[in-house]
Amino acid sequence: MLLFTPGPTPVPESVRIAMAGETLHHRTPEFEAIFERTRTLLFELLGMDEVLMLASSGTGAMEGAVINLAHSKLLSINSGKFGERFGKIAQAHGIANVEIKHEWDTPATVEEVQAALNANSDIDAIAIQICESAGGLRHSVEAIARAVKAHNPAIMVIADGITAVGVEKIDVSNIDCLISGSQKALMLPPGLAIMGLSNAAIEKIGSGKGYYFNLATEIKNQRKNTTAWTAATTITIGLEAVLNRIKAEGGLDKLYADTARRAQATREAMKAIGLSIYPINPADSMTTVGDVEAKKIRSTLKEFDINVAGGQDHIKDSIFRINHMGLIAPYEACWAANAVELALDKMGRRAYDGTANRVFNTVYFGL
Repeated sequence: MLLFTPGPTPVPESVRIAMAGETLHHRTPEFEAIFERTRTLLFELLGMDEVLMLASSGTGAMEGAVINLAHSKLLSINSGKFGERFGKIAQAHGIANVEIKHEWDTPATVEEVQAALNANSDIDAIAIQICESAGGLRHSVEAIARAVKAHNPAIMVIADGITAVGVEKIDVSNIDCLISGSQKALMLPPGLAIMGLSNAAIEKIGSGKGYYFNLATEIKNQRKNTTAWTAATTITIGLEAVLNRIKAEGGLDKLYADTARRAQATREAMKAIGLSIYPINPADSMTTVGDVEAKKIRSTLKEFDINVAGGQDHIKDSIFRINHMGLIAPYEACWAANAVELALDKMGRRAYDGTANRVFNTVYFGL
């Protein structure tokens, strides 16, 4: 069965092989050399002043960012499950939080962020998803970050790029903390969180806060090619292999271009067979379709060896999400679109005539 869920994503065979070697101790020159090479590749990927690898899920990096960078009040953007999580992290640590909340298909605007900043002079950090994967939504993070810095350069901009890093080139000019995770576009098992930091963020972190997620402790150690705590050794080995494979297969620009074409082709194919795209501003990491029979479509797709994700909470059964992250072959993505049309035929919704397949190929290959 083809896995088209937006994380975990399939791990390429070459990467599985790289991770299948003998287990290394994390306090050895051999692993430190791997760690150093991987850090170098991460600087290229993230484009930030500093990079960190944490043995945790992406939520750990979210928590580390909030407790180390939001000292007085956090402005969090809640357009889904993960935007909501930033606010819950602040609440758990007794950090004041102002929230801009929308339905999960609706992005935040520059104007409402500016209004929140004007009304709360003590906001010192904003947390926002680049892609809110709960509904496949893309926030205009770059424009919002630019407006935040114009308002007050000292405000830290925390951007959750867990389903954006490795999908598209992100303008980090006004971003202070960029978060990613191993199990999304980086095509690895869960368990490794990645952070990019600006020099301004490093200065604000100072001696750091917290214990396990004290970022100052990690910065000090990782600059020496080691970690404060036990490293995710096997996944780090896999990360080096993934990033080297991306370079060998045309580099990041090709990966971004292929992902964008795959996303556009899938969206157009879905619309061509009468389905609706759920988010107002869709991200390229996944295609999210809103449909009253989304649950039944998902179930029927498994008969054609396609496994896609549903939604969560109040949209649990009203959307399905087709992943575009990672090194996905065009014929696999095309089959996923084709399978949706076959599912609709089997459900008696629409007679199959190959429209999804034809539209996908026309858009993807520019026919």
